Amino acid sequence: MASWVLQAQAGTSCASLTALTASGITIQSAAEVAAGSFIAPGVQAPLRFCRVVATAAPSSDSDIHFEVWIPLVEHWNGKLLGTGNGGFAGAIAYRPMADALARGYASVSSDTGHSGDQMEFGQGHPEKIEDWAYRSVHIMTAAAKLIIRDHAGRFPDRSYFQGCSTGGQQALSEAQRFPGDYDGIIAGDPGNDRVRLIIGFLWSWIATHAPDGKPLLSSSQLSILTRAAIAKCDPRDGLRDGLIDDPLGCDFDPATLACAVSSSDSCFTEEQIAAVRRVYGGAKNPRTGEQIFPGWPRGSEEGWGAYILNPTEPVRLGLFKYFAFADPNWDWRTFDWDRDVDYIEAKLPHLSAVSRDLNAFRSQGGKLIMYTGKADPVVPAQDIAAYYDAVAHTMGGLAKARQFFRFFMAPGMGHCGGGAGPNTFDTLSALENWVERGRPPEQLVAAHLSNGQVDRTRPLCLYPNVARYRGIGSIDSAENFTCAMLKK
Repeated sequence: MASWVLQAQAGTSCASLTALTASGITIQSAAEVAAGSFIAPGVQAPLRFCRVVATAAPSSDSDIHFEVWIPLVEHWNGKLLGTGNGGFAGAIAYRPMADALARGYASVSSDTGHSGDQMEFGQGHPEKIEDWAYRSVHIMTAAAKLIIRDHAGRFPDRSYFQGCSTGGQQALSEAQRFPGDYDGIIAGDPGNDRVRLIIGFLWSWIATHAPDGKPLLSSSQLSILTRAAIAKCDPRDGLRDGLIDDPLGCDFDPATLACAVSSSDSCFTEEQIAAVRRVYGGAKNPRTGEQIFPGWPRGSEEGWGAYILNPTEPVRLGLFKYFAFADPNWDWRTFDWDRDVDYIEAKLPHLSAVSRDLNAFRSQGGKLIMYTGKADPVVPAQDIAAYYDAVAHTMGGLAKARQFFRFFMAPGMGHCGGGAGPNTFDTLSALENWVERGRPPEQLVAAHLSNGQVDRTRPLCLYPNVARYRGIGSIDSAENFTCAMLKK
């Protein structure tokens, strides 16, 4: 118990944190947890810590559940890590919290104000939608800092946020809306243009399904598309390594796989070719041709199953049924491509995190690292790159943007990991070095693992640079590559 006595001398004992009072915050429990005794699905907390379970009610219809984990004083690095969620959340992210604890961080995560990953919670509850969209992360962050201060006797020296997918959107939302919450932020594969992303899902589902809802493509055909796209565009960077380095520059045409006589899973009919082209092309206003959302990149096809091909109806229809139109019986066939995009964005302006003006975050001294997989089948990499380009333009150009905001793209990586390309890299150490030591990352070294063993490393270069082979040594070793401008 000596460690806990030392901690209590600096602040309040763990058990006494239940007496903490803060507007809209209720501490439900606070208790010491022995190392290895906290176990959730796929998670085991590695260190002894103080577990604080709390709720927040920033509005009369809010019920945000969150937890703060604080390691022993001798294990604490003096810092806080806010952790992001996935999908439409509805659960505390215990694995990232446990990972943060293992690195010496105090950590915090929330359920964003509801239970479960579906969107019915928004029906008639606009405050709960706002909690999910942006408010829960800010509230949990402010509360965590107060709880840590009471327990440790001081606020965290540094506060960081890390998330991918929805967590990446939360990361950008924090930088845009609450620039003083965190000293450094990591935004991975952010689905930050949330409204248009879901409209993009609708477009691609319609493109790949017959009027009766039957899929026009098979899973094996998705694999064939990916292999054919890689075969066509992999060599463009002068290296055959199974990765498409420039998906936007890839001109693979599915018509090259057209059936000669009779159709089969190994070839494509005219209807199937047209469907694939529509997914590549992205959501457009059928009347005006205006681009609404980018298409999915060549090389991502094998991952189209979960969000495009396999669902029996377009995914995330809850946006329309429960958030926008308040009609559980709303029929996706009635979507008005002329009017409904603008209507939903005007009604739910807080649902996305697309502000290009990050001056407030920059002026606070904040640092932001963003990354994405070039073969992401969930959030198109070109949409994320376009957001970065827009921010750079707004902030005075690429050189000025890089002073506080750096972006890295991983060839062959899927959504928040996976894929054929190197997909494991340490963004948090890079952020720490930048914020605490003034060393901005010029590249991230990424690894690919097979059967738990590293079989390839590759530098992820500072956008818009790309990795180029030096011509000597193994193509599976990062040291044999240099970062250079992409040649079109």
